[in-house]
Amino acid sequence: MRKPSLVDWIFALVAVLVVAGGGVMLLRSTPGSAHSQHQQAAIVPASHSDGLSEVEGGYRFERVVMPSGRGLAVPVAFRILSADGKPVTRFLDNQTKQMHFFVVRDDMHVFRHVHPNLDGDTWHAAVDLPDGGAYRMFAEFIPLDTKDPRHPVVLGVPFSVAGDTSLVSVPEPDARTVTETGYTVTRVDEPAALPLLGERALRFAIRTPEGTPVEELEQHLGANGHMTGFHTMLLSATHLHPVEPAGAPLINGELTFRSVFAERGEYRLFLEFRHRGQLHTAAFTVAVTG
Repeated sequence: MRKPSLVDWIFALVAVLVVAGGGVMLLRSTPGSAHSQHQQAAIVPASHSDGLSEVEGGYRFERVVMPSGRGLAVPVAFRILSADGKPVTRFLDNQTKQMHFFVVRDDMHVFRHVHPNLDGDTWHAAVDLPDGGAYRMFAEFIPLDTKDPRHPVVLGVPFSVAGDTSLVSVPEPDARTVTETGYTVTRVDEPAALPLLGERALRFAIRTPEGTPVEELEQHLGANGHMTGFHTMLLSATHLHPVEPAGAPLINGELTFRSVFAERGEYRLFLEFRHRGQLHTAAFTVAVTG
């Protein structure tokens, strides 16, 4: 078991400040109604916990089964409780799913995105956890009675996996990455440091392992792709959606996302897209400055 890292101590301090100060302003995208619209989605900073707390907006994450160790298909189970303590089992569809569930390790080397199944009043998922270390899980959903379906509730819970840990440094910001499946993805939108609170279009050129531009993507969660970002120090979560409508041809293989970053520092972005019947994930580090 590793000793607490600098990130661990910083996260603990941030958690105390959040409780004391009543919350912080973090990044939140604003897709259309229930995340069903992905064309030209406006994005604004929002006063949401973004997974920094297990309680938000009158909802609470209740642990039922927490990961017991590393391995494949490690079971996780939880309930979402309302303000009166009763389990909530129905939410608006959020990009074709009622519930999105993410797991990241604090060095951003492990990223998982799954969609839990509901059994009675309990949500069940299975995640691959290849190594020990400090992790955080996120449950994202849109309440039925929400006044703003553009902003899901995001609850976050820390957990740890015992055993030796092979920590990996968060990669420096780079314009190019290669997926485990051999696809090359390159940022082509002047990939310098991003401005704080300034809207920017992030453009990614996708190439097959043979080097040819991807002309059209298969739908993934009702869209051309899906992107989730995590602040590498705060471990807060943010959710972005592509500008191009689902099924539209990609010009020169490029997929566009709009973003506004409300916190300085580095973010690790995970771009998921489907092509040739397979899901691919490309990871990028971006820097946000003042």
